[in-house]
Amino acid sequence: MLEKSKPPFRADQVGSLLRSERLVAARTDAASGRIDADELRGIEDECIVEVVKLQEEVGLRGVTDGEYRRFMWHLDFLEQINGVKVTEGSFAAHFRKDDGSEVGMIPPTMTVESKLAHGHNIQLRDFEYLKSVTGQTAKVCIPSPSMLHFRGGRKAISETIYPELDVFYADLAAAYNAEVRALADAGLRYLQFDDTNFAYLCDGKIRAATRAMGEDPDILPRTYCRLINESIAGRPDDMAVTVHMCRGNFRSAWVAQGGYEPVADILFNELDVDGFFMEYDDDRSGDFAPLRFLPEGKTVVLGVMTTKRPDLESVDELKRRIDAAAKYAPIEQLAISPQCGFSSTVHGNDLTIDDEKAKLARLVEVAEDVWG
Repeated sequence: MLEKSKPPFRADQVGSLLRSERLVAARTDAASGRIDADELRGIEDECIVEVVKLQEEVGLRGVTDGEYRRFMWHLDFLEQINGVKVTEGSFAAHFRKDDGSEVGMIPPTMTVESKLAHGHNIQLRDFEYLKSVTGQTAKVCIPSPSMLHFRGGRKAISETIYPELDVFYADLAAAYNAEVRALADAGLRYLQFDDTNFAYLCDGKIRAATRAMGEDPDILPRTYCRLINESIAGRPDDMAVTVHMCRGNFRSAWVAQGGYEPVADILFNELDVDGFFMEYDDDRSGDFAPLRFLPEGKTVVLGVMTTKRPDLESVDELKRRIDAAAKYAPIEQLAISPQCGFSSTVHGNDLTIDDEKAKLARLVEVAEDVWG
């Protein structure tokens, strides 16, 4: 069974990688005015070369820039869409760790206060730089367009500008589609949407909160599938698009839990993408039974390796997880990855870069053993 020629690859990764001390210091200096934006970008360039080398050395075929130019995985992108306003948050989010402790943060608030539009190419320059420094497939990760709705719902979207949400969704999809077209024209052939909402809608408590917000947790997945499909409509036939489903990732802590049963059938069969990165590193993700809905021609990338703890999974442990998943979906439609990024925000998870490298290398080792 040979390696796939088109992404997602048998051993793949979600996107964000741990920042070096030099990069974190530079971002702090830029925020305080000690260096300007051009100086920061120059340091980012040099650090990206280093993190690309790390990925290539362990044998990854899909290479990202580690999201090194972002402070937070979604805000840096979304705030550049015309019409989106980001302000200081007013509520605390509670992320949980496996030991029962909590990590608090106050996320910024996103609202839509004017008509949405693609005012400029957001990711193009970053992609072109990444492509210039790797001999492997350059992969770009951007937040799912659904992120602009789920966090605040109807209350976060101006009723004056958008009395009908259908128009909001149409404008949002058009803005994303323009971004995707620009990236495709520049040669991008591996794009990933990062989405917390599908996985959050598997959590009973979050489903209840969604109803309290006035939304139907059974309807939203279909709405979001249509939104993503319209965002990528017209992409080149050789462009692979995947979606990563995250249950929260901040300083090794998480938000949601629950198996994929509430969304799997809709997700696999109504979302027009090539692959699904699904968190499967512990019991919070449920069993593999929802994979029975996977149709031919699509790949599930099993997130069987945790990015939240430094301990390295054994080869046998990972193989057992693959075998368990293969009872529900053909093994030729499976691949493996970490369950999430290593650093969804600049803070990073509780691992070292050496831990990160060992985990990525182990994934490649197992994939070569299983798939050849």
